[in-house]
Amino acid sequence: VQLQASGGGLVRAGDSLRLSCRASGSTFSVYGMGWFRQAPGKEREIVAAISWSGSNTYYADSVKGRFTVSRDNTQYTVDLQMNNLKPADTAVYYCGADQRGLPDYIPKIQDEYDYWGQGTQVTVSS
Repeated sequence: VQLQASGGGLVRAGDSLRLSCRASGSTFSVYGMGWFRQAPGKEREIVAAISWSGSNTYYADSVKGRFTVSRDNTQYTVDLQMNNLKPADTAVYYCGADQRGLPDYIPKIQDEYDYWGQGTQVTVSS
């Protein structure tokens, strides 16, 4: 499986961005998917995740109410809509895939992910 993330950029505080992650391979629909981010000098942290069924989602406290994760299993994509961006959201954002095929499970830990995209830079200026 290959993951290709896109949509990052340089924006101002309060602006919105939409990240997209496209997966290759026909088994995408059974992958739990997540978005992580890593800021300079910090560890990679989870931002949001979604079960392969799409019925369950998870958000880090820092993004609740501002970010929305969604997926389209017919297009093999998982998106992260980011609204009201803050300078603290500046990071490289990575999408990941958990291939265990648990329909309603939300993978929240890096070690649960089997595949990663290349990362896309999000920079929010104040």
